Amino acid sequence: MLSTLNAAALTGIDAIKVTVETNVTGGIPSFTVVGLPDNAIRESRERILTAIRNSGFTIPPKKITVNLAPADIKKEGTAFDLPIAIGLLGSLQIITPQFDDLLIMGELALDGSVRRIIGALPVAIMAGKEHIKRLIVPLSNAPEAAVAVSASHSGIKVYGVETLNETVELVNETREFTPVSVNIAELFNSEQEYPVDFSDIKGQGAAKKALEIAAAGSHNVIMIGPPGSGKTMLAKGLSGILPPLSFEESLETTKIYSVSNLLDKESPLMVTRPFRNPHHTTSNVALIGGGSTAKPGEVSLAHNGILFLDELPEFTRNALEVLRQPLEEREVTVSRISGTTRFPAGFMLIAAMNPSPAGALKDPDGNLTAPPQQIQRYLAKISGPLLDRIDIHIDVPKVENTDLFSSGASENSSAIRQRVISARKIQQDRFAALASQKIYSNAQMNTKLIKRFCQLDKKSSQKLMDAMNNMNLSARAHDRILKVSRTIADLDNCEQIAMKHLIQAIQYRNLDRDFWSF
Repeated sequence: MLSTLNAAALTGIDAIKVTVETNVTGGIPSFTVVGLPDNAIRESRERILTAIRNSGFTIPPKKITVNLAPADIKKEGTAFDLPIAIGLLGSLQIITPQFDDLLIMGELALDGSVRRIIGALPVAIMAGKEHIKRLIVPLSNAPEAAVAVSASHSGIKVYGVETLNETVELVNETREFTPVSVNIAELFNSEQEYPVDFSDIKGQGAAKKALEIAAAGSHNVIMIGPPGSGKTMLAKGLSGILPPLSFEESLETTKIYSVSNLLDKESPLMVTRPFRNPHHTTSNVALIGGGSTAKPGEVSLAHNGILFLDELPEFTRNALEVLRQPLEEREVTVSRISGTTRFPAGFMLIAAMNPSPAGALKDPDGNLTAPPQQIQRYLAKISGPLLDRIDIHIDVPKVENTDLFSSGASENSSAIRQRVISARKIQQDRFAALASQKIYSNAQMNTKLIKRFCQLDKKSSQKLMDAMNNMNLSARAHDRILKVSRTIADLDNCEQIAMKHLIQAIQYRNLDRDFWSF
């Protein structure tokens, strides 16, 4: 007998509907799965049959054929165990084979228990678009799936199951189950903790102000300073002054973590912006994404958050150069023989580096810590095109002892965050008509929008032209200066960019000069 039910396969960070067709006939006993399954699905035969028997059901010696349609899309993972098992029981008429409004996903253990899967959130989003009425997932995945249902108001009922027997009872409707629901407002109202508060950072007032500007406009930043000057603390403190995630941003970010199997089991929705800090030995694939089957990399895991690259020149040249596309286009394209996958990569790049391979540029006596040629080779690892794509260059000097031992209280992250939120609100209102283009901050403006919203008076235009000539700035650096100027003006609640805003933005291009004079 033939039974048909719905499951799902992941492609990138999205899911597509898969039809699981199970047919049981007489003949030589066998169990065959077709439809481009991977090894994990091919090996599911023993897991499924053993789980069914250990759940108290009897499987007669029959010829069993399972087809996963559409057959031209590769199916991966162990999440097809439960739908195949239910389809098999339906074909054997152990359960009523009426699955038209049902989508099932889950991995089976040998004792019949149902284990957690990856990608429950994109599966639930897809189920809503496909007008599925009931979604059955492992109990630990149910809150994650219920988030998507609450977001789309699709009316899907999400059920969490712990065993194969529970799934059979739910399908046969021999036992009453309560759909899982999630209070999204409660998740966003939960108290959020950040590793570093700006009040904990001694000195570095200029660097803090630059990071406030970066947070207000979502600008990329590079910090240059000797070891121990506080670059890492500043980067970690930036998380606490960024505006809160919107629900749409949270859903986008959670999808990425869901398919990467990195979602916190205790929280079905990411409500804080991610902070990714990969080591400088990270490979190109781990940084940008890919693999034999394309998976999100660090740039995608930092989507809507911060990608912190400490010791920037220690990364390989290739690893740094692959950052160009996501910095410019806010997405990554990974091409493989099987097809092309796009991952979102709208992150803030926060980079940190020493001025010399020995750490500080000069020792206490004023001598260079390394030969000039060695310092130049070290600095040359950061290409001009990459620096062009970084909006703000910050000098982070050694902290003075008077600041280090000062007991005076500095401004905390909460107060700075309120100014950042106010500046972002101005930008949201400015770009409200461009929501379809997904432009929400000044850093995302293209050339057309820069001409529209970053107009200068005649005197300021001459000042910018002089700066470009004196500092030999590129056209891209010109645009970055205007974007940062617009953000500084927003923080001052000024409709027009004033000369003081422009001069401050020009000062944040210090790496476009001759670097350092030895």
